[in-house]
Amino acid sequence: MFEYEFMQNAFLASTFIALTTGIVGVFVTARGMSFLAHTLSEIGFAGAAFAVLVGIPPLDGMLLTTILSSLSVGRLAVRPDRREASISAISSLFIGLGILFLALSSKSSSYATTILFGSVIGISRADVWQLVGLAVGVLLTMAIGYRGLAFDSFDPVGAQAQGLRRNLLSIYFLLILAISVSIGAQIVGSMLVFILLTLPSAVAKYLGKTLPQMIGISVAAALIGVWLGLVLGYYTNWPVTFFIAVIECAFYLGALMIRNRRDR
Repeated sequence: MFEYEFMQNAFLASTFIALTTGIVGVFVTARGMSFLAHTLSEIGFAGAAFAVLVGIPPLDGMLLTTILSSLSVGRLAVRPDRREASISAISSLFIGLGILFLALSSKSSSYATTILFGSVIGISRADVWQLVGLAVGVLLTMAIGYRGLAFDSFDPVGAQAQGLRRNLLSIYFLLILAISVSIGAQIVGSMLVFILLTLPSAVAKYLGKTLPQMIGISVAAALIGVWLGLVLGYYTNWPVTFFIAVIECAFYLGALMIRNRRDR
């Protein structure tokens, strides 16, 4: 399997994707932003489709649209009473735009499938190094702001009482989330990237007792999911995204059962 360059690229890229989404996902779950990860993935689809239309790399289009829109979308969804309507409207608009951009481009329908659901074969070595660079940048940024972000995510009342600049922390995290969505979409696609940003962290929430434990469990669940998904996809010729989704769902259901037993 590792004699093929595309599988080498896929494993290297998926490893850094899992590390990034596994860590960022813990804070996504803690801050109750799973809905935003889903919305940004749909915005990223429109950005990737626009990139195809104008002839630039899809990842660049995803990064541009998710970063530019993350702050405005995050502000629209702050109030719970208008969150559902705002998210529905934004998601519908960008899905429609993505379909329009793909229809106007000269690319085949298979290109749309790649953007929506990811592709292992389509990842080049240049794409891998770009992903690795972005992932390392996110991880270094998370390490620098770890304490403040952890305090604000898990004890917002205490963070406010201590005078932390929560607005800046929110902007900081929204930008990190936007980049993480664009990175993760390269393996599982723009429509399913929220799998890696939500399910491993949900497993960690049920099984972990401390933040380091939660991060470790989340990263492990994400890594096992993408690695095993790639192996099964290679030997069966079935979509890798299917296996990743099934594996992460199985992890989640298992963690939920363990948590229910503990609570009895």
